Amino acid sequence: IGLLSSSLPRLKELPVEEVLVVDLVNNRFLRQMEDEDSILPRKLQAALEHILEQRNELASDKEEGPVNGKQEISPLNEVVSEAFVRFFVEIVGHYSLFLIPTEREERTLQREAFRKSVSSKSLRRFLEVFMETQMFGGFIQERELRKQGVRGLFEVRAQEYLETLPSGEQSGVNRFLKGLGSKMRFLHKK
Repeated sequence: IGLLSSSLPRLKELPVEEVLVVDLVNNRFLRQMEDEDSILPRKLQAALEHILEQRNELASDKEEGPVNGKQEISPLNEVVSEAFVRFFVEIVGHYSLFLIPTEREERTLQREAFRKSVSSKSLRRFLEVFMETQMFGGFIQERELRKQGVRGLFEVRAQEYLETLPSGEQSGVNRFLKGLGSKMRFLHKK
């Protein structure tokens, strides 16, 4: 979740477990779990960190204000959002290939086949941990219950990603970096 720094004292009062709190303004962790470096695959972690570090360039640029009374998304917010969407597309964007229809016209994820379909050992280890989280459970449950034709931003990006893969393989970090680099250049020119 994103919070204003003024809300931090209230957050510390809440019974929040297993939450990583990062101060994006000062580039430091406020609360760590001590396993951050061992869970994420190193290449994806490095790619994500690299892109998020680039936000400093955009943050130093002028933030555009509202135009015609409408609030626009700032380039900084757009880059951060895009980084995380692409990050998750790289990790779980192939989920739809493993959603199998059941007798009751619902769909269910073939969990083990989904995890094993990834060629990277470090990414498979990450998925093993990530698939046990509430975040992943909610993500999959929402997609299992969703009607087949309904697609959100994640599904659109995941489909685009799947169409670019050679014979359905996970490509890893290079496509992630290339896509975000293009987005950064586009936003920087705005």
